[in-house]
Amino acid sequence: MSPIPGYIAQAPAAQQAQLTAMYHLLQAALPDATEKMSYGMPAFYQDKPVAYFGATKHHLGFYPTSSPIVQFRTDLAAYPTSKGAVQFAYDQPLPEDLITAMVQFRLKEIQNNQ
Repeated sequence: MSPIPGYIAQAPAAQQAQLTAMYHLLQAALPDATEKMSYGMPAFYQDKPVAYFGATKHHLGFYPTSSPIVQFRTDLAAYPTSKGAVQFAYDQPLPEDLITAMVQFRLKEIQNNQ
């Protein structure tokens, strides 16, 4: 059983809807990935880390590693980013197509480097 639902249940109520949405989005995009906790955050692995996400006080953090952030930098212009993270506001819908494209890019990257 995945530990991620427990992580979401322990988050403040105001954050749970976005966390749940991200969780289901990543489950759909990565059906063969292993779900676990890593660095204190929900993580999806497929041989290597594909993506992490986590609740912070003011935003949902999404951590797809650095290469998808570089690849999709133009599409991410509306969101605060750093080398390996994207911040999504809790009061805004998640950019589902963009997140899916980023994790698919990361997964292909992992598969090509095997």
